[in-house]
Amino acid sequence: MTVRAMAAEINEGSVPAYYREVYEAVCCRNDEKVRVDVFYRLLERTNLPKAVQAQIVEHVDSANGFLSKLSLYKMLALIAIAQQGKKLSPKVLESYIQELPKPQLGELSELCALRMQPVEEDVLTLTRTLDQLLDTDCIQVEIIPEKKGLFLKHVEYQVTSQRHKTSVYRRYSDFDVFHEVLMQRFPYRVVPALPPKRMLKGVLTSVSEREFIEGRRRGLRRFANLVAKHPFLSADELVKTFLTFGGSDVQTRLRDIYKKTGDEFMTNRIATEAKDYLPADIQTQFSQSRELIKNIYNSIYKLREQAEKMAERSKGNASDLLLFGRELSMLGSETLFLPPLASSQSTWGPMCQSLKSLSAEFAKLSHQAGQQARREQDDVVEKLNLFLDLLQSYRDLCERHEKGVPHEYQRALQKYGMMKKQMLNTIVQPREQALVSQLESGIVQQESAIQTMTLRNYFALFCLHQETQLIFTYLPITSHILGAFVNSQVQGHREMGAVWNELQPKLGCLFGEPQNGLKPAL
Repeated sequence: MTVRAMAAEINEGSVPAYYREVYEAVCCRNDEKVRVDVFYRLLERTNLPKAVQAQIVEHVDSANGFLSKLSLYKMLALIAIAQQGKKLSPKVLESYIQELPKPQLGELSELCALRMQPVEEDVLTLTRTLDQLLDTDCIQVEIIPEKKGLFLKHVEYQVTSQRHKTSVYRRYSDFDVFHEVLMQRFPYRVVPALPPKRMLKGVLTSVSEREFIEGRRRGLRRFANLVAKHPFLSADELVKTFLTFGGSDVQTRLRDIYKKTGDEFMTNRIATEAKDYLPADIQTQFSQSRELIKNIYNSIYKLREQAEKMAERSKGNASDLLLFGRELSMLGSETLFLPPLASSQSTWGPMCQSLKSLSAEFAKLSHQAGQQARREQDDVVEKLNLFLDLLQSYRDLCERHEKGVPHEYQRALQKYGMMKKQMLNTIVQPREQALVSQLESGIVQQESAIQTMTLRNYFALFCLHQETQLIFTYLPITSHILGAFVNSQVQGHREMGAVWNELQPKLGCLFGEPQNGLKPAL
């Protein structure tokens, strides 16, 4: 019998009062559980060898970072046995079922202090799963019906947030200002790009106009969802205001919020301490991750291209089937006079009536093919586009990082060096005291600017490290996309097959005998 199995036989009725007192001292007051970090502190007080502590930890039954009351009792028993110098063998608990030993943990008042110690936070690591990110919010962006079809004019969108339970009206210019302020507020985060406002001149047709408007709506929806699901952006007042503010001038409100708060470096509580949290090989990790994400982007891009072709083929198939049915109807409408040689044995007249009725059957097939095209577009292509938008925004962030803070830092150092050199020349060749004082003041200001840029540089790396984790957290979305693709094909083939199966026996009835192996309907 294993230690874990034996420990499972412990029940509350067999534990000493001391066990209950320890539990009362270390458990959380709100949910009556024991945090794992508190248990580790408790274990450290035992002064047991690290190897023995590791053995005990192996048998910790924790869920979501907590121990239940019974789990704690089991661990206290194992600690007491280990303190007696006994090995934690599979049969070690057999002789303690009736009376569990008492561990030596010190005063209960000291144990209470363990619970009061704050949890050591890992601020660098993102702990949210993909499902948690996707569940943060769901944004719908729809064109207001009465405005639909007005190209390059006043087009309004209804933006609905599931999280905030709000529905507001926004124009493209509102999205544009929102994006601008987000970039200012979060220069070191992935902020997706907006879809273009206008089409290129010379390619505008009535069809491309509708397609462009719909494509822009989809792009705005992807942008809003990526922002609303971002672990840091989604918690900011800017995002909440854009999704909830019902006033007439949301643009002014957004700009005012940024003016009051500034960028993330000015408000993040660990911005000036970011260097302390960064791994020593941060640059190596970044280079390797960037190359991997570049390859992932290229593969997802090619998958999106193929998925778009499939959706276009389904759309074309819908059009072809509809035209095929119409031509059958046209053929059945022919009432040309047949010469006696043909009319004596011809069944053309009855066949014409049958052919005309087939157009409705092919209209059903066309409808199903159109449904399949929409499924492929909405369930597969759009998900691929969402992931591509996120990957592209990460690539843009990497470029901003390389061209931003590090370059500004180097320019500041060069300016500082020039000022120091000028200061030395002024000392060697004495001039007016006012000029010396001015140079000294400038040098002090430049030193302060360099210090700030140094801190910004580390904070930028800190954010980049987190955003890289965000991309990796999104990687399992490929399985969601593949599942959506397979499901769309299964459903599409099943629905199309059902319509074809309905059509097959009708052909036999229409022509009076089996055609190409078709059996008449009973």
